[in-house]
Amino acid sequence: MGRDGEQKLVAVVMGSKSDWDTMRAASETLEKFGVPHESHVMSAHRSPALAAEFASNADARGVEVIIAAAGGAAHLAGVMAAHTTLPVLGVPMTSVLNGLDSLLSTVQMPGGIPVGTFAIGKAGATNAALFAISILANSRPELKEKLRDFRAEQEKKIRETTLD
Repeated sequence: MGRDGEQKLVAVVMGSKSDWDTMRAASETLEKFGVPHESHVMSAHRSPALAAEFASNADARGVEVIIAAAGGAAHLAGVMAAHTTLPVLGVPMTSVLNGLDSLLSTVQMPGGIPVGTFAIGKAGATNAALFAISILANSRPELKEKLRDFRAEQEKKIRETTLD
């Protein structure tokens, strides 16, 4: 349960506060769909015990999906996946190498410890949230309907687009 007593279905975690500029897109997307979630800062390297404890206890607290920022070598998504059987969705952060290092560290998980990997940056954070919603929608018809409406609205916008 979160501080407000509401069951949090998704946890959004990042290694530093500077990742919030990107990961806010995941939180905002979850909010738009009415998905209860929580956001936290913890580091794979600077607070490894905290990260391991958080991931190990997430399932018992009712979390069903973890969305984790992955920046450079600080592979928080991999640490989360190592300590839980919940789905972990990795969002590579932009870095000094334009996020390529983050992308590769996320996508190259060893066989047996999966991390779903998304695009670098805000598009990846948004899509990770939408993917989490898709997972949750398998057992929540109201979310499935919201996803259908969202997709229909996207299509409508494209169909109504005109070029001058």
